Amino acid sequence: MLAVRYARRFWRWLRRPWRVGVSRLTVRILAINLLSIGILFVGVLYLDRYQNNLIRGELDALSRQAEIVARTIAEFGVAPDVVQDRGLSLERVRRMVRRLSVVLASRIRVYGPEGRLVADGRVLSGPGGTVRIVPLPPPLQDDPMAQLVIELYERLVNWLPRRSGMPVWETSIGPDALFEEVRLALGGTTAREVRVTEHGGLMLSVAVPVRSYKQVLGALMLTVEGDEIDVAVREVRFEILGIFGVALAITILLSFYLAGTITRPIQRLASAAELVRAGRNRRLSIPDFGERRDEIGDLSRSLRAMTDGLWNRIDAIEGFAADVAHEIKNPLTSLRSAVETAARVEDPERRKRLMAVILDDVERLNRLITDISAASRLDAELSREELETVDVAAMLAVLAEVYAAGLEDKPGPSVLGEVESGSSFAVQGHEGRLVQVLRNLVENARTFSPPDGVVRLRARRDGREVVITVEDDGPGLPEAKLEAVFDRFYSERPEGEKFGTHSGLGLSISKQIIDAHDGTIRAENRRDPTGAVLGARFIVRLPAADE
Repeated sequence: MLAVRYARRFWRWLRRPWRVGVSRLTVRILAINLLSIGILFVGVLYLDRYQNNLIRGELDALSRQAEIVARTIAEFGVAPDVVQDRGLSLERVRRMVRRLSVVLASRIRVYGPEGRLVADGRVLSGPGGTVRIVPLPPPLQDDPMAQLVIELYERLVNWLPRRSGMPVWETSIGPDALFEEVRLALGGTTAREVRVTEHGGLMLSVAVPVRSYKQVLGALMLTVEGDEIDVAVREVRFEILGIFGVALAITILLSFYLAGTITRPIQRLASAAELVRAGRNRRLSIPDFGERRDEIGDLSRSLRAMTDGLWNRIDAIEGFAADVAHEIKNPLTSLRSAVETAARVEDPERRKRLMAVILDDVERLNRLITDISAASRLDAELSREELETVDVAAMLAVLAEVYAAGLEDKPGPSVLGEVESGSSFAVQGHEGRLVQVLRNLVENARTFSPPDGVVRLRARRDGREVVITVEDDGPGLPEAKLEAVFDRFYSERPEGEKFGTHSGLGLSISKQIIDAHDGTIRAENRRDPTGAVLGARFIVRLPAADE
């Protein structure tokens, strides 16, 4: 539960708004990188296997010492003049324990067969009474900083639940209290135990039976503090923690470097995008990180391309609005002039002619507004429509049949479809829109062709493209206007056609549709070998669907 509580606090800390030079992304990158280092840090603090090996080695050495001392006591701790009931001589045992305590670093206790403490290496008896020996704590470090580090280390290690499963060493236990290992030793079994003191230190104990000819005369218990084990583990931990400190510093520096290579460009891109959104100044551009071969470079290139596209779209909208205003102004001016004149004219014939002019201007305005509305909605409609596979050959054949059937009611130039055999003419696009383009081109071609002329629809493959051509037998196009014919409201009509019949948006809409299909459209004149113009030709190129 404590770990969960701290994890929640840490997560809330990460989610706080960082406003003083450090972004949230930087904090998260740093936290993720430090998490693995933190796990290593906690693992270093444990080092259970190394510590257990040291404890096992210390217990083995203590067991060997206990066996030697127990045999010595069994051999020399018995009164020589006792024939029956060979028991331990208290005086002999105490002298031996007192002398051995000077040699051995462990505390020696000897218990009689009934479990009563007979001798203790820390308790000396003499004529003046009993003297209890209390070991002094280890000397403090000369360096206060080193002592502070050791204290902090010990507090941190004792805070970890690494020794929670060990029994506690009771310092206030009475002299006649019977330890579990002593009870087992009195039963003839060697026993070992590891306990933890109230300060978090280790206390190791070994109890062995004192035998004489397989008779258990008592039990010997050796205890030693695990300070040397703690010091050895601490030294190893400090060495590893030194490496950990270097790794931590490198991780923090690399984390800030990594975060900087990510967050700083993203912040610059976000700020520039916000400035572009809020203002109309074209001098505000998206930073160029195109030299980076990563996602930041891709994002920079995409934002720059998107910004250029937006500016181009704004230019197109502004130009479109200006063209629309100009085109609508002409019929409105004519309409106003006719209305004002009709109000002052009393001649019925002149008034009738003025009313015809007014009706023509109204019709022209209606047609112009309809075409403008269709052109303005074209981009949005193309973005919503799903692409499909369109067979250009079948589309041309159907279109030629439709015009052939219509010639019975409205005579005019014939329409022929010619498709190159043995090739695939499938493209990805919107069939209705492509038909709209071809109908615009065919209608223009029929308008300029003589009544007995022919409009030819052809399709062929050119590598990875499907090429569609529309040819007529008309007078052709002015050489200086081959590109201008696709401009909005440009109108180059044949002689004799009534003014205002067309809005001049047909070819512009056709080019807009072909551009949306990633294709191209252009115009040229057909010529004979002598250079004479035979008619106009419109060429449409679309990417093939099988590539």
